[in-house]
Amino acid sequence: MMGHTTARIGAALLLAFLCMAAVPAQQAVQQDALKLYREKKYTDAIAVCEKELAANPNNMDSYSVLCWSLIATDRYLEAEQRATEARKLNSYDTRLMEALGEAKYFLGKNNEALSMFQRFIANASETSKDIGLVYYYMGEIYIRQSRFQHADIAFSAAVRSSPTRDYWWTRLGYAREKTGDYKSALTAYDKALSLNAAQYDAKRGKERCQEKL
Repeated sequence: MMGHTTARIGAALLLAFLCMAAVPAQQAVQQDALKLYREKKYTDAIAVCEKELAANPNNMDSYSVLCWSLIATDRYLEAEQRATEARKLNSYDTRLMEALGEAKYFLGKNNEALSMFQRFIANASETSKDIGLVYYYMGEIYIRQSRFQHADIAFSAAVRSSPTRDYWWTRLGYAREKTGDYKSALTAYDKALSLNAAQYDAKRGKERCQEKL
């Protein structure tokens, strides 16, 4: 009797150990994929994420890294498809909102991208690491649509979030220039040049505005 009891206890302890080990193993796969993404090893990150999703189709972390990696390799249609797939599981995951909006932006689906970015802003914190990027993409969409005052507002929000992006300041200057607000455009171009004196588009924009004043 004692032998059977000992065996059952041993089996229970082994099962508990295996269950506890499974969680760190799963986390390790996710960490590896994110690490690969950050190291710009996007193809490897995609492979790891696909393997993880085959084992757990509900893993939103793996979906996020997968979509980011697909976008980084210019596989925008695939990114759009996988982000759409993931959002059927959780439509409130802001990482997937941003990824889907970005994929649609690069596919030229301006209104769909804009709608997704607006949804992101409505759900994300103002301190989100992606908030500036989302406002930047919105500004570019408004430029495409010749809605320059809207672009001014979006780019202004973008540089408030990330004030060291010289190209974003340049685009803000361009949006203001297109509305005829040359003085404010000059301010933005000067800021861009203070961050990067070699910013060619800012130099040309500044020259154009100075000629208008």
